[in-house]
Formats: sequence, C-alpha cells, structure tokens
Amino acid sequence: MSDSLTEVSMGSGSSIASISTETKTIQKIRIRILPFVFLLFVVALLDRTNIAFAALTMNEELAITSQQYGLLFGIFFFGYFLFEIPSNLLLHKIGARIWIARILITWGAVAALTGFVHNVHQLYVVRFLLGLAEAGYFPGILLYLTYWFPQREQARAFALLVTANPVTTILGGPVSGLILDHVHWLGVSSWRWLLILEGAPAVIGGVLTYFLLPSCPQEAKFLTADEKEWIRTELGREEQHKLEQRRYSTVKALASGRVWHLVLTYFGMMISLYVLTSWGPQLVKSLSSLYSNSTVGFMLAIPNLMALTAMIFVSRSSDRMLERRYHVAIPAIMAGTALVLLSTTRSPFYSVTLLSFLAVGTSSFLGPFWALPSEFLTGFSAAAGIALINSVGNLGGFAGPYTIGVIARRTGNIYAALAIAAVLSFISATLVLLLPSRARALAKG
Repeated sequence: MSDSLTEVSMGSGSSIASISTETKTIQKIRIRILPFVFLLFVVALLDRTNIAFAALTMNEELAITSQQYGLLFGIFFFGYFLFEIPSNLLLHKIGARIWIARILITWGAVAALTGFVHNVHQLYVVRFLLGLAEAGYFPGILLYLTYWFPQREQARAFALLVTANPVTTILGGPVSGLILDHVHWLGVSSWRWLLILEGAPAVIGGVLTYFLLPSCPQEAKFLTADEKEWIRTELGREEQHKLEQRRYSTVKALASGRVWHLVLTYFGMMISLYVLTSWGPQLVKSLSSLYSNSTVGFMLAIPNLMALTAMIFVSRSSDRMLERRYHVAIPAIMAGTALVLLSTTRSPFYSVTLLSFLAVGTSSFLGPFWALPSEFLTGFSAAAGIALINSVGNLGGFAGPYTIGVIARRTGNIYAALAIAAVLSFISATLVLLLPSRARALAKG
C-alpha cells in the first residue's frame, strides 16, 4: 500500500514539475522573443504602408491619379510574391538571426530611397524593390515562432505578433500626420521626409537582430538545459503526430489542396485589409475639408485601438477553445458587413464606427488563421507552405488597392468598389468553415 502511495506521490510530483517547467519556459519566451519580433514587425508595416499617408500630399505634387496610386501601393506585393518562398526556405536553412537581419537592413535602405523619387515611374520601381527586399519577413517570423511555441500556444503568439497591424496605425498614423504637417526641413517636401525618416529604424533593427536574436531554442542563453529539453520534447511530439497523420514534402506542401484552400481564404481577407490600409487616410480626409493630416492620423487610430483589443480577445478565445475556423469566419463576416455599409454613409461618426468594425474584422482573424498551417505542416514543408499562403494571399494587397483606384478614377469616389471587397470577405468566411477541424485532435494526440 505504501509503495503504491509512494508511486502516486512521485507521479504527481513529476507532473507538477513538468507543468512548472512548461509555465516558466513559455513565460520566458514570451518576454524575451515576442516583444523583439513584434517591434520589428511594426517597423516592417510602417515602411510598407506609410505610402498611404504620404499620398495625402505626394499625389498632388507628383500628379499621381487614383489608378496610379492603387498600382504603386500594390506593386510592392509583386516583388514580395516573387521572392517570398525562396526567402523562407533560406531562413530555415541559414538560420533566423542572419537572414532576418539581412531582410531588415536591405528593406530599410530601399524604404529610405523612396523619399528621393521624382516621378510615379521611379516610385513604381522602388516600391517593387521594397517588396523584394521585405519578402520572407512575415512568414519567416511565423515559421520562427513555431520553433519556440507548441501548437496550443501559437494562436496567442501569432496574434501578439500581428497586433502590430493596428499598433502601427495607432502610433504611425498620428506621427505620419504630424510629419506631413510640420516637417519641411531644407525646403524638402514633408512626404519625402516621412518616407526617409521611417526607413531608418529597419536598418537599426537589422543590426540589433544580428547580435540579439537566437536562431532557435538551443542557442537561447536565457533558457536552462531543462527548459530547452522541454521545448525539444514537446515540439518533437507534435511533429511526430503530424508525420503520422500525413507526410508533406516541400513539393507536396506547395501542391496541397489544403494549403491552397488557405491561400484563397487569406487572399480574400487581404483585399479587405489593404483596402483599409491603402485608402483609409484618403477616405477619412474626404469626409471633411477641415481635417488636417494630423487629424486624419488621430482619427484612424480609433478603429485600430478597437482592433487591438479584439485581436487579444479573439486569440485567447481561440487558444482556450482550441478552435480556429469560427474564430476566422466571424471576423471575416464582420469585415464584409462593414464594407457594405460604408458605401451608405458620409457621416464622420458612422464612417469611423464602420471603419472600426472593418479594422476589428480584418485584424482579429489573423492569430487563429496563422495557427492553421502548423496543424499539418512541419519543417521545410511548413516553411514553404506558410510562405506560399502569405505570398499568394498577399497579392490581395495588389488587387484590392488597384481595383479601388481604377473604379475611383472612373466614378469619382472609392465607395462603389467596397462591395467587391465585401463579397470576397464573405467568400473567405465560407472557405474557412469548409476546413476540417484539427486543433482538438492535435492537442489530444
């Protein structure tokens, strides 16, 4: 009897120790890894989308039409598309620290060059090169986080990363507006200073990455040997489970119907997201001739504050329930509904309210969505699959802004095109609901 009690006691002690190791390890990773990659992603989004604020004065100075603006915003994603999969595979092979540092330094230099263009054609070239330079960063960071976090923690980790979307506008919108209104140093246009100044942080971030970011848990000096072993064992168990379900080579991942299902879902949602990102400043400024650029920046911070709160709530709910599909579909439906209703009002109050619903929908789906690929992909197949989803899906960042620009040039306003983006959001919601539910099975495996 006493032997049995001893065994039970030892088993309970071992279980408690395991839970304690898990809690401490995850907490350390959240503190030491997530804030750093989050700040780097804010910088990435700032350099990718600050052209939307620059357009408030740049378009008039360079005589850029709405159609040309839609193209120059979206052409970034063609460069991004071409190099994304090779970039992610190189990150997996070379190591995150070196490759992410390379990406940051390269895109920071190109982003600053954007401020020196003299016509729209030069701007096309530089924006395309910026896409090439930045290609692989976001899917690379997603892949990098799968080296550290088990499946049940990933939606929350991914959501914290992608909260950079609203945070970039919350912080960058007012700053960009203030630069446009007040920075005219050396007689140079303020939109040029905006692009030059916001390119510098990426270069600084690249240098810091090279010296501070460990490529994998085994290189992390802040983890103990037991903590590194726990990560290796836990991720190894999940990888074995995925391999038992189905083995995906890199080629099979790229040809997988399930991967392309996610590509199409993401494509539809990216159209809605980049409609908001690319045309949001001009839409808000069109509501009143009295709005300064600074006012526009502060007004756009409101929808993104709402989005930030929703992202945290939705990702926690998704991880707690181990459910992804409905946590993606419901925000997609919300975004589509907001886009439809935006075309029915010109009231500043109702427009900002609907922009808030749009921001919540296009942002809060991201954490649960990016937990889906790692449910069935691992290793090089995960690197290729995540990159494919992001690169092809992000072509919505071209299709959305360009379509809006074409229709705006022909009709005189951007509202008529919003219904197209709304339909694609509804299609994305339908597609994700057709996916099999695997999160619970993986957690129990």
